[in-house]
Amino acid sequence: MSLFSKLFGGGGGQKAAPAADPVEYMGFRITPAPLSEEGGFRLAARIEGPDGQEHQLVRADLLRDRDEAEAASVAKAQQLIDQMGVRLFD
Repeated sequence: MSLFSKLFGGGGGQKAAPAADPVEYMGFRITPAPLSEEGGFRLAARIEGPDGQEHQLVRADLLRDRDEAEAASVAKAQQLIDQMGVRLFD
């Protein structure tokens, strides 16, 4: 990678891995979508509300295994839904 690419954001960085199957939870739809990064996968998921609202969840956690990152992304999204419910979209 050239010096200019590194300086101006070309290449590297976060890349979305193909999305996994969505999970239904308390009327919400969670689609785990861990971000592929050097060294692992960052927890990330899309949360869709009952009225079509969307929230993009991204956490600092990095896991080496994609399947583990998907499961952890769903668990984090479920925790957020439990804590905030529809206020998540305010």
